[in-house]
Amino acid sequence: MSRRNVWMSIMILALVIAGCSGPNATPPATQAVVQLPTSAAPAASQATSPTAESTRTLALPAVGAQTSPLASPLNSPVEAATAVPASGRTLTVMTHDSFSASKEVVAQFEAQCGCKVAFLKSGDAGLALNKAILSKGNPLADVFYGVDNTFLSRALAADIFEPYASPALQQIPDQFKPDGSNRELPVDYGYVNLNYDKKYFNEHNLPLPKQLRDLAGPQYKSLLVVENPATSSPGLAFLLTTIATFGESGNYTYLNFWKDLRANDVLVVDGWESAYNEKFSAGPGKGERPLVVSYATSPAAEVYYASPQPADSPTGNILPSGQSFQQVEFVGILKGARNPDLARQWVDFMLGPAFQADIPLQMWVYPVRTGTALPDVFAKFAQEPGQPAHLTPDQIGAGRDKWIQAWTDTVLH
Repeated sequence: MSRRNVWMSIMILALVIAGCSGPNATPPATQAVVQLPTSAAPAASQATSPTAESTRTLALPAVGAQTSPLASPLNSPVEAATAVPASGRTLTVMTHDSFSASKEVVAQFEAQCGCKVAFLKSGDAGLALNKAILSKGNPLADVFYGVDNTFLSRALAADIFEPYASPALQQIPDQFKPDGSNRELPVDYGYVNLNYDKKYFNEHNLPLPKQLRDLAGPQYKSLLVVENPATSSPGLAFLLTTIATFGESGNYTYLNFWKDLRANDVLVVDGWESAYNEKFSAGPGKGERPLVVSYATSPAAEVYYASPQPADSPTGNILPSGQSFQQVEFVGILKGARNPDLARQWVDFMLGPAFQADIPLQMWVYPVRTGTALPDVFAKFAQEPGQPAHLTPDQIGAGRDKWIQAWTDTVLH
């Protein structure tokens, strides 16, 4: 090649390089957003149901960052977890907002795994599950805790969890294992039922309702507050209780019952906090309703958090046979988890003795592990119904949306 041609080639190459290195050569990174379904009912922050959906735009937080929306794992390259030593990794656990674990127990796991644990609280159970489904294949976390039996069929149908047969399953009764594929493993359970204000009923010399249908009687007019099943987990559980109790066909169905409650001035609010803490007469807000849909452990919590602690709880449970609802909560490893080995360790830990013993006074539910000792306040003031209402996860999955819509049309419209 002649010297002239060499110089021409060099000049052309220089011009090409200069054109590629300008300030506009690379477009700025943009924040990933997804359209999350939210309930059209009030208090969207507590929404648990995908029915009557509208959409809102939400910037998804980066994995391991609970509050920062500045980066999204949806457009971030991910290195193989095995390439990073455990001491340099963070296990991210996605949960609903009610999740709680003591610092000491979490620290015990961190010492065991040589890693850090970050909890990504993501709204109520239904909303958190929506986020997990929308990030399928490039998950926001390694593990998801908080799907309960009212959403289990939806979670499994979305195919976002990896099967994992934890050795700890041997210590858990079969009644808590509806998922034979071990994609969702049971962690805890509790009961949704009616609570009553003992002082009110004593002062008014009013007998307690013996069955749910009694609530439609004139003596209980304007006394009951319930949560909206479209926006509240206990509200949905109570709706399912009425479906299991009265059925969908016959002379008196669950919708007949709700029509009677509406005629008897039932009060419907968006969530448990409003119902219990504001409207319930024995709650912190000293409201005007002495009957509320809450939990069978609520009377125990009233004693535990009181100062000084009373000899008896100011509230009690109403537990007619077959007319309360058992909620079971599960944990699963998300497909595409960045740290699948740590995720398996965490699942084992959640089902192990230390975490299970920590559950009652942290989340006010029961541990599923056989032989786990309960705190004294549970033994004295919490109750387990002998026979809760029964609907399978498949039945709930098939009927949930239509039941919520029918309830909304009957009670709110």
